[in-house]
Amino acid sequence: MFSRMKITTSTGNYSDNIKRLKKALDECDAVVIGAGAGLSTSAGFVYSGERFEKLFSDFEKKYGFHDMYSGGFYPYQTKEEFWAYWSRYIFVNRYTDAPKPVYDELFDLVKEKDYFVITTNVDHCFQKAGFDKKRLFYTQGDYGLFQCSVPCHDKTYENEEIVRRMVEEQKDMRIPTGLLPKCPVCGEPMTMNLRSDDKFVEDEGWHEAAARYENFLRTRKGKVLFLELGVGYNTPVIIKYPFWQMTAQNPDATYACINFGEAVMPEEIAGRSICIDGDIGEAIEKTA
Repeated sequence: MFSRMKITTSTGNYSDNIKRLKKALDECDAVVIGAGAGLSTSAGFVYSGERFEKLFSDFEKKYGFHDMYSGGFYPYQTKEEFWAYWSRYIFVNRYTDAPKPVYDELFDLVKEKDYFVITTNVDHCFQKAGFDKKRLFYTQGDYGLFQCSVPCHDKTYENEEIVRRMVEEQKDMRIPTGLLPKCPVCGEPMTMNLRSDDKFVEDEGWHEAAARYENFLRTRKGKVLFLELGVGYNTPVIIKYPFWQMTAQNPDATYACINFGEAVMPEEIAGRSICIDGDIGEAIEKTA
């Protein structure tokens, strides 16, 4: 639907749009936050450059890749090497705090509001910042969960303890064979609970979160602010297009988008949209 519509950028200047966003937040009855990778990037969770070199220089030297994303797809010859990389990757991107307090400042902005969050991010930053777990829907999985690679059953398992052991006990970019994670049901290798193919496990918690999100959307009417943060076009059907559609269907709703280089809206809802082209963290700080 929206892929065929004419898309436009905001005509207002930056400071005016910040004022409009602040007003929309103050006056809304409910706020629905849709977050993509750009939000975590603004918080300092970048997968290349200085951060990558600091954390993965040994892998870069041995295997020749130059960013964390590429390292995740490298054809390691052994499972011990694979899990040495992935355990460190999960640890630094899931069990350490983001370098910048963007998520904390976002929480301060909405904690007194009636809010819900839908996100394609898998780094758990919302919950670490204080957001209510029952107001979060992680659609694409969680670095902190393992699942059977087959999968033989629809259940996920928290991985913090084993991931920390893998990080602590790995040597020469290999983990001890005894730490290789295996499914407790069928014995096959475990893998990350990340949506990358049709083997992604939507466990009981996933379905409960999806139902709470649907219920929130169904029961909140009137002045709803759809606040989109750092969402690109990899999976626009999850957040971006639904936000546009729900804004179009509710004459009292407002759509706001903060995204560096990709702050756009359909012309059909331009009169009720706020698009801020810039760093999310800076915009949140100025909106407070």
